[in-house]
Amino acid sequence: MRFTAKAGIFAAATALAVGAFAPSAGAHSTDDWHFGAPFINQFNKVDVVASTVPDNGDVNPYGVAVVPRSKDKLHKGDVLVSNFNNSDNKQGLGTTIVQVSPGGNVSLFAQIDAGSLPGACPGGVGLTTALVALRTGWVIVGSLPTTDGTSATAQPGCLLVLDSTGTVRETFSGNGINGPWDMTADDRGGLVNLFVTNVLNGIVGGQPPTTNQGTVLRLELKIEGDRPPVLRKTTTIASGFTEQTDPNALIIGPTGVGLGKDGTLYVADTVASRIAAIPFAGVRWTSAGTGRTVTEGDHLNGPLGLAIAPNGNVLTVNGGDGNIVETNPLLRKQVAFRTLDDLGAGALFGLAVAPDNRGVYFVDDTNNELRILH
Repeated sequence: MRFTAKAGIFAAATALAVGAFAPSAGAHSTDDWHFGAPFINQFNKVDVVASTVPDNGDVNPYGVAVVPRSKDKLHKGDVLVSNFNNSDNKQGLGTTIVQVSPGGNVSLFAQIDAGSLPGACPGGVGLTTALVALRTGWVIVGSLPTTDGTSATAQPGCLLVLDSTGTVRETFSGNGINGPWDMTADDRGGLVNLFVTNVLNGIVGGQPPTTNQGTVLRLELKIEGDRPPVLRKTTTIASGFTEQTDPNALIIGPTGVGLGKDGTLYVADTVASRIAAIPFAGVRWTSAGTGRTVTEGDHLNGPLGLAIAPNGNVLTVNGGDGNIVETNPLLRKQVAFRTLDDLGAGALFGLAVAPDNRGVYFVDDTNNELRILH
């Protein structure tokens, strides 16, 4: 399996907290998908929402997160998008998060200066697909930085915690955080579990080119008032995933994560083209290894971004082609797939279910755009 990249593109995607996907009375659909029909089969159109390129020229949009509540600069229903590349198209040097309204208005939510962070972030800033927007107004984004856009200079990075004005107030580093690639959240307001994939374990200076040390961490946060979240505990709940360096992709490893209503965490195991299930993700204290295989191969082709549909199915987008795939995890069966317009290999990364279940937001890295399947 070979991945190609346009505009130096490849990496990961973002899923939202499971609570954000509950069906609502205003959902744009028939009732069929509530009874097992594939969620994506109700949609037949792909539209461009907006360009994701800010004034500083950052490209390669990765993370996608829908804002759950309005506060300060954040507006409910808007979409946050993180950029991984700088204006010279070098990976691991993007520093911006843009905010896009459903109508296509774009504003800069944050431009992060690596030289003025409030805490440690080994290597600097290169924003990944690990992006969540919490109900309390905090935004958390992963950083896997480089100095020259290559895996030879990739550093462990950190998680950056921003307030609702786009100001970095805190960083989480160490404690197993090593190349945070994607992330989802179980957001209960004052208590939050973050689930973070890591892709640099065992890789230093780009070597060795392949290891089996990719992990998923659970970070338990407590949030009180306007004070930054407090990291109470970090637990490795999955391990042993294959990681590979790649000149186009920088790093290929475990990427998208999404939490099912029964507490199972689903992981896009990119190198193996499989979806893994990690049971009891919110409470387990030991690693489940690489988890149970839900599905592999067939229409999966290097799955990256992952989100949970309102019917409980798992949505993934492929790094190896322009397809979105829907999997029923109970049947362990792929139940639908479709090509997202004319997008090819290396174009798809972050995705999220749109409010009121009216579609699926995703980034097109080929054209640096946020698009919607609806």
